[in-house]
Amino acid sequence: MPERNAHRLPAEWEPHAATWIAWPHRRATFLGDFAAIPAFFARFVRLLAACEPVKVIASGAALADARERLRGVDGVELIDIPTDDSWLRDTGPVFLVPSEPAAGQGAAAVAVCWEWNAWGGKYPPWNLDAGVSRAVAARLGLPVVAPGVVLEGGAIETDGEGTLLVNRRCVVDERRNPGLDQAGMERILRERLAIDRVIWVGGELAGDDTDGHIDQIARFVAAGRVVAARQPDRDDPNHAALEANLAILRAAVDARGRRLEVIPIDIPSRFAFEGVQLPASHLNYYLPNGAVLVPVFDAPTDDAAIRTLAGCFPDRRIVPVDTGGLVRGRGGLHCITRDQPAGWGGVP
Repeated sequence: MPERNAHRLPAEWEPHAATWIAWPHRRATFLGDFAAIPAFFARFVRLLAACEPVKVIASGAALADARERLRGVDGVELIDIPTDDSWLRDTGPVFLVPSEPAAGQGAAAVAVCWEWNAWGGKYPPWNLDAGVSRAVAARLGLPVVAPGVVLEGGAIETDGEGTLLVNRRCVVDERRNPGLDQAGMERILRERLAIDRVIWVGGELAGDDTDGHIDQIARFVAAGRVVAARQPDRDDPNHAALEANLAILRAAVDARGRRLEVIPIDIPSRFAFEGVQLPASHLNYYLPNGAVLVPVFDAPTDDAAIRTLAGCFPDRRIVPVDTGGLVRGRGGLHCITRDQPAGWGGVP
């Protein structure tokens, strides 16, 4: 278990040592033609590599495909770790860093490795992905904290100052953790992630097979400031749940006693592929060093979302990324990344 006052869960906007990516090779979650997905990943890795080192995991034919497509791209390391799927936000470890990294003594960084069952058993087999977080930790030489419960990385969001945003819909779930109620789960989150306050929201986006990951719904952009998905179209099935979340967030107080400033971002209305609504959300952005990679969908909401996020991150370069193909896999940019924080005092 992490030492309570010696570790903290950093915010994504803090400096990164690298981004980890799992190379795509499985069609299970994707609607339509899968052939475009590895090509998308290759373009996306190039965007990431312009910001920070990228570590790509795969094995066998998938590793060979990644090596060919990424040939000549500086700052990319290919690592042989077998996977079932490519949603590394959910299968990779959650990193805790020393509370006082400058001291260089005492606590070391740790990797929190949750259990994995493919979002409540939806996509077997998942045995390879169940070992990914520990394999990454071993590669980095990090001690492992194993809480022994199922939790996905996309289900949690932090301000780096002790506040955690989560959605009870995908965290308190009998298919993931039978018999574990909200109070029990909150206790585990506080203890294992060195968290002082948990803010619970609800609902999920139509088509989201994660059952409502927070990285589609609400994200910290600074301590005390949150962007939140909004759907003004009353005929869209996401309208009511997102309005309810806005009310919850506006009444919420963080770990430092601050009332949250809530900034709505409209998401595409009734975004669908072949009649199936998909979880298209501009909030599934990613923050590599110096940039904001913003998912766009050739939708009327794109420009306003870009402007809002540019205002939230004035010191970062805004990079729109066409995510209309990736979202056919029911996820986005944040879902395929795992940030490795910098400043570990000698840990690579």
